Amino acid sequence: MTTAIIGAGVMGETLLSGLVRAGRRVDQLMVGEKRPERAKELEERYGVTVVSNREAATKADTVALVVKPQDMADVLDEITGHLRPGQLVVSLAAGITTAFIESRVPEGVAVVRVMPNTPALVDEGMAAISPGSHCDEAHLSEAESLMGSTGRVLRIPEKQMDAVTAISGSGPAYIFFVVESMIEAGVHLGLPRASATELVVQTLVGSAKMLRETGDHPVVLREQVTSPGGTTASALRELEIHRVRAAFLAAMEAARDRSRQLAEGS
Repeated sequence: MTTAIIGAGVMGETLLSGLVRAGRRVDQLMVGEKRPERAKELEERYGVTVVSNREAATKADTVALVVKPQDMADVLDEITGHLRPGQLVVSLAAGITTAFIESRVPEGVAVVRVMPNTPALVDEGMAAISPGSHCDEAHLSEAESLMGSTGRVLRIPEKQMDAVTAISGSGPAYIFFVVESMIEAGVHLGLPRASATELVVQTLVGSAKMLRETGDHPVVLREQVTSPGGTTASALRELEIHRVRAAFLAAMEAARDRSRQLAEGS
């Protein structure tokens, strides 16, 4: 099985490097890239063959489209005449539906829609995948294998993809925003910035590990830290007064709505 990655930006290279680290042979991988300097860089770094988008579409069994949503129509127009029934197209473009892609490729081409996130850069990504109308179990398994090289994978119905975009696709930005705010608070309270950063980052890493390894509900873990009348209770009371929980809900609803708008082409 040969896989081509069209789009050699940050996420495209992340997928490529993940596949190489996961043991995919480089002679089973190729990259579609138009910029000569970028092509040379990828060839030297990974030993992978870099070809035109059309050649990638012609030769590969699986074509991963790692392009910006606004570029998807142009890329599909470029490669559609080189795709064939039975091929698998995996799209990592936010807001682009399987129906949009299927309407622009030959009948019988299988399409899987993916919503990745940036922790894939450190092999801790969370990718949700949804099948199009021509997908079978083998196609879904191949998509899982691709994305599993950079983290975890979850199968979901496509109608839930806008919610996934709001939760895990955009989610790292929310976490970084909270971390940034906590570090600034630490500085305000008199800590050196380096100390505040180390304290906050390790607290985040440890808390995430507790969530994953204990399997306990977040409420249980939160209550373990919150003594009646203590410092944590005072802090949480302020967060509730400022409606932080409601603000997160509103923020994620806004992200979901924007994902829907992208899917509609606006």
